[in-house]
Amino acid sequence: MNAAATVAVLGPGAWGTALALLLARNGHEVRLWGHDPEEIAPLRRDRENRRYLPGIPWPPALTAGVDLAEALAGVDMALVVVPSHAYAETLARLRARLPETTGFAWATKGLEPGGGRFLHEITTEMLGERRPAAIVSGPSFAREVALGLPTAVTVAAWDADHAHRVAALLHGSNLRAYTSSDVIGVELGGAVKNVLAIAAGIADGLGFGANARAALITRGLAEMVRLGMAVGGQRETFMGLAGIGDLVLTCTDDQSRNRRFGLAIGRGATAAAAHAAIGQVVEGAVTAREALRLARRHGVEMPITEQVDRVLNHGRDPRQAVEILLARDPKPEVL
Repeated sequence: MNAAATVAVLGPGAWGTALALLLARNGHEVRLWGHDPEEIAPLRRDRENRRYLPGIPWPPALTAGVDLAEALAGVDMALVVVPSHAYAETLARLRARLPETTGFAWATKGLEPGGGRFLHEITTEMLGERRPAAIVSGPSFAREVALGLPTAVTVAAWDADHAHRVAALLHGSNLRAYTSSDVIGVELGGAVKNVLAIAAGIADGLGFGANARAALITRGLAEMVRLGMAVGGQRETFMGLAGIGDLVLTCTDDQSRNRRFGLAIGRGATAAAAHAAIGQVVEGAVTAREALRLARRHGVEMPITEQVDRVLNHGRDPRQAVEILLARDPKPEVL
């Protein structure tokens, strides 16, 4: 879709706003939608998202509103960018209002809280099997995308033409969009890397150094690959942007809220206090439990993910969790 299009972006958080800015700068008409009038009002007034992306003015082609029917009227593409806990509810609102001819994509990273389903499963249930859908993922901090800094992402869809349509919308002078047919692998990479970023943050918060961080990233990738292949992902996906690319970014830079969450816990904060200090959704905190459940259903060993779950949901001391990982029996290194 190289010609100018009209796109509805559902979700006015940092990532949703950043993608809306990108699309508007690419020459598209963009309607940013949110359900909360108190959240949308300052966006309309200030023509910038001062809460999440202060100092970045909006181009004229980007507007914001709370009327979903108005946001979707005549659009070529709907892009959902809400936290994982709000994904099913958002699609339930969308279902009756989205014309059959409208394309669909999502940029949410995570698994369904409580149910552990992949978001493509929720998408199929809510929107039907016939509608082409794509996921946007990869190493991409919202503020850097909003500032127009160089970025590369992956767009995955089972329908190759649809993947190319979504990629064409996003592709521009400062963003390169690659395509993939491995929806499951791209989804899983984007979900599990947040859990591993919490682990890396905890280790750094405990002062364990760069060696420990590198080991966690490398062995975390092994966990991601094992689970990904068990659920139908492709090994090569985890060697690309949506796998190791996103993992390294999220584990090593303090723009990552998951890493900052882990840092706070490693320094002695409770999970509740760490979450309150960040003030945004920390997807890895939700995903740890669901990823572990998924791993157990498929008979996959994920020791790092398990220890993150024990720390967050079962009261284990972070230092003890790391000691348990280090005390595991030596074995051949297998990715």
